Amino acid sequence: MDGSEKQYLIDDLKLGESWRLFKIMGEFVDGVEELHDLGPAVSIFGSARIKSEDPVYHKAYRIASLFAREKFAIITGGGGGVMEAANKGAADVEGMSVGLNIRLPFEQIPNRYSNKKLEFKYFFIRKVMFIKYAAAYIALPGGFGTLDELFEVVTLVQTRRIKTSPIILVGSDYWGGMIDWIKARLLDNRMISAPDLDILQVMDDPEEILKRVKKLVTV
Repeated sequence: MDGSEKQYLIDDLKLGESWRLFKIMGEFVDGVEELHDLGPAVSIFGSARIKSEDPVYHKAYRIASLFAREKFAIITGGGGGVMEAANKGAADVEGMSVGLNIRLPFEQIPNRYSNKKLEFKYFFIRKVMFIKYAAAYIALPGGFGTLDELFEVVTLVQTRRIKTSPIILVGSDYWGGMIDWIKARLLDNRMISAPDLDILQVMDDPEEILKRVKKLVTV
């Protein structure tokens, strides 16, 4: 990262620095101009730390390939791991492979498989693009970043800020404990309502995931 560029961007929005709002607006404009005619798309979330030999990598590749063959664009965060696998899966079948890269001081290196690349400085703008242009959301194993993206979508569906769309967690072994915790803590303590549990679907089979999304989304 350029040494002249500040890392803690949110701290920079101080009185007298409102000019930064124009940079924020510019990122929004660039994103909308690039993606407005994307067509039906699926956003795929997951860890950048997954290696190419990992079964999760191969599953992400398979899911993206299946969706791309059905004329869905594939949107990822543009980095390595699950994101690379999904972008590669789409590109290898000549599908639309979108990478929404974020500038970070570590970890996030753009993969070479996205054929439509955008770069963002601000996380919140990038998340708008993930959500606005996708008809379904698929989360493979990941860490804090994946959880952040996942629960952003869940919250927007729960509060009816966006229309109900398929949100699928891939890997019952990975996500099962979290779903149990949600039931035991959030539901039992009335932090959420029973219908809120239906927002998330845990699935394992790529073909079944495709069928589920196609049943609810028109290409």
